[in-house]
Amino acid sequence: MHRVKLSNTLELSRIVYGMWRIGDDDDTSAAHVEAKIQACLDQGITSFDQADIYGDYTAEGILGAALRANPALRSKMEIVTKCDIVAPCGRYSDAKVKYYDTSRAHILKSVETSLAEMAIDHIDLLLIHRPDPFMDHVETGAALDEVVASGKVRAVGVSNFRPWDWSLLQSAMNTRLVTNQIELSLGRIDPFSNGDLAFHQQHNQRVMAWSPLGGGLLMAGNPPVGVVADEIAAEFGVDRAAVAIAFLLAHPAGILPVMGTNSLDRIKSISDALKVNLDRESWFRLYEAALGHEVP
Repeated sequence: MHRVKLSNTLELSRIVYGMWRIGDDDDTSAAHVEAKIQACLDQGITSFDQADIYGDYTAEGILGAALRANPALRSKMEIVTKCDIVAPCGRYSDAKVKYYDTSRAHILKSVETSLAEMAIDHIDLLLIHRPDPFMDHVETGAALDEVVASGKVRAVGVSNFRPWDWSLLQSAMNTRLVTNQIELSLGRIDPFSNGDLAFHQQHNQRVMAWSPLGGGLLMAGNPPVGVVADEIAAEFGVDRAAVAIAFLLAHPAGILPVMGTNSLDRIKSISDALKVNLDRESWFRLYEAALGHEVP
């Protein structure tokens, strides 16, 4: 598994394991979570993606139980988490509305809570989860600088930001934002042409792709893109999921797919995507199928 350098102090594995559904599993025991982590580590997947809101604010604690049971795992992992979404559930069940909070007080409190929930002494990468239309970029930027300076967070980035959101926040920071995690897949190809990916590629910033299988929609039935993916998959002896991930890996922007599944068998096959070597023509076959028409 190749590794990607996001900053002078942080590298991630090229494929990241996403834990957004970890609380949905029938088995959330420490032993079962450890088995998932180990299945990733066996393939060289060392980076794990969390968020405070996942599982209605329970997912970080589920991971923490596994790390408390086997503290040695932590030194083998890079842990990504996110903050700023306040939804009326879990610890925020008294909230009257879902909203975003990028205030200094909320960011600092979120970091402390995430550290405690996951039983760790630092977060490798903290992301602002959603653009906040009420954001004071000077306050938010200073808070992100502060958590990095404290040593509690190694690096910071954002999620779901458009280029102008990124530029606004970065303008008020001393610390460099290192990544933007966006929705990107054969089911969501807009970022390839709307300027989102081009912006980060221009500035040599790596993008993380959430829902890289289109929320599972690419895997069901026989949509045109699935038919093409199956044809390519047969050439390499893999399934269409591996081809869908290879589509992202092949792009020169160096995209990091964030893979989320609770199935141990599926986890063990994540690295099958590395077996697929897409040439330009094959990449465009998939792209055309996703577009629904030939390129202009």
